[in-house]
Amino acid sequence: MTTDVRGVWAPLAWVGDSWQKRVLLRVDAQGRWSSVEANVDEAPGGATVVSAPVLPGIVNAHSHAFQRAFAGRAERRASAHDDFWSWREQMYAVASQISPADLRDVASSLYTEMLLGGYTHVCEFHYLHLAPDGRRYDDPVAMARALGDAASATGIGLTVLPVVYERAGFDDAPLRPEQRRFAASVDDVVEFRDAIRALRLPNVDAGVAIHSLRAARANSIAALQERCAGDPAPIHIHVAEQTREVDECLARTGRRPIDWLVENVAVDARWHLVHATHATPGEIAAVAARGAGVVLCPTTEANLGDGVTDLAGWLDAGTPLSIGSDSQVTRDWREELRLLEYGQRLVHRRRNVAAAGSDSTAARLFVQAARAGGAAAGQPRWGLVAGARADLVAADPEDAALREIPTANLLDAMTFVSPGRPFRDVMVAGRWVVRSGRILGGDSA
Repeated sequence: MTTDVRGVWAPLAWVGDSWQKRVLLRVDAQGRWSSVEANVDEAPGGATVVSAPVLPGIVNAHSHAFQRAFAGRAERRASAHDDFWSWREQMYAVASQISPADLRDVASSLYTEMLLGGYTHVCEFHYLHLAPDGRRYDDPVAMARALGDAASATGIGLTVLPVVYERAGFDDAPLRPEQRRFAASVDDVVEFRDAIRALRLPNVDAGVAIHSLRAARANSIAALQERCAGDPAPIHIHVAEQTREVDECLARTGRRPIDWLVENVAVDARWHLVHATHATPGEIAAVAARGAGVVLCPTTEANLGDGVTDLAGWLDAGTPLSIGSDSQVTRDWREELRLLEYGQRLVHRRRNVAAAGSDSTAARLFVQAARAGGAAAGQPRWGLVAGARADLVAADPEDAALREIPTANLLDAMTFVSPGRPFRDVMVAGRWVVRSGRILGGDSA
């Protein structure tokens, strides 16, 4: 069975911002959509018929693959007070043990789960660079190579974001022993980025990241931006995830984290602020004015007790909003969007907070996640549109969540009626990586 296709015909596909009927999607030799046409009554010769609703794949815009080995192991209180900071100590213990071979195995399983959950590309916020003793591997990008190998084996697309990580906090304290694997300067990160690109793995690219304002010095952030001048690849940063981070930044700099970032750094559309949970209306307006994106990770933010962001504020400001699985407690975009909206309902005690007027709540969130996710991954075009990479996912028509649902409500049912079955068919760059629920992977293509 060949995994390459020349075209796909579907009775129903999400094209643009709505469902279209009888859609023909043609694939070019580079694995991109060469044309997308609705109202094509029959599948032409050579096209594969997908008898299920078809959607663009979603980018998982924030992932720490190694944390999949830790998911489910921190759900007991180790002390009277349990929060992000106590969870972090347990996570460090896991991070200290993972080898490149371990990471490849964990990431391979994880990326298969992501494909079944509707993700066709993942951004790895990658700071597990060094050996457990803090020394470089003989291959400086051994850990990143493990991620790339896992992506190639499963068929998922990958953007590796090597992370600047140089201090333990705003007080400029040196990295703690349990953080020594994370140490990376600006020079290191640029070297890692270029080495990852030089691997030339299929559908694998690299950008850069800054762990956080507490973990990177101001002059290093400026230096990284200078080194990335003219490079269109994305730049990601954790920011304003916890209230303690906000308080410490205020005490040290006199500014809140997002406020400091937009005041001191030439933030632009390449930048993607991860979490941005604790943002004021003024900070939201400033980020929107710069054209930067925000990556929300609802299931992780809930799992860690971080807080709930001002979703309506970000949406009203027009900020591009992508989603990420972060700590891997969930690997399905439907669950991320569901919890994103439900968190708002609980806080505001009203329904359909993310909806624009009487339009579909799920559609607004899905369109945001699809468009902004492509940008977060460094993809100039994304979706079922000519020129975009030929990625798609097809729902399982036997899913009870979709039974007897009108077309207009399909996306709402996919998102809010749970549990949903795994996606039945998944394509990345014009190749099937999941077909009829069977995992084909990338190396077999």
